[in-house]
Amino acid sequence: MEISEIRKRVLQAVDRSRRAAAERRVRADAASAAYEQFLAQVATPLFKQFASVLKAEGYPFQVFTPGGGLRLASDRASEDFIELSLDVSGPSPVVLGHVNRARGSRVLASERPIGVGVAELTEQDVLEFLVQEIQPFVER
Repeated sequence: MEISEIRKRVLQAVDRSRRAAAERRVRADAASAAYEQFLAQVATPLFKQFASVLKAEGYPFQVFTPGGGLRLASDRASEDFIELSLDVSGPSPVVLGHVNRARGSRVLASERPIGVGVAELTEQDVLEFLVQEIQPFVER
């Protein structure tokens, strides 16, 4: 094979890779902006209301807003929490729900996407996630 053909193919691959990375950065920036708005207008108020209801029912939880995330944490065990974060590492950005539960000396952790896209997430999507994931914490 000719060196010129190999060089041409390598340069094409490098160019495709650079374009894909630039497109991914644009998508990630747009998703980050949408996620910040989602946190401020939808998720944080809902998490706070959810924590208030839990506290009124005798389950003490607090809401924390670590950089770029949102966490509903138990006052009883620091390892018990439900949180949201933005994952931009995949082909399309997605809001992930993380759940961490302590069971004796073991810590069970899981994560799953919430909804279909950052801009499309609704209060209903977040509430469904919270209602499903709080059940193991309150069944004791």
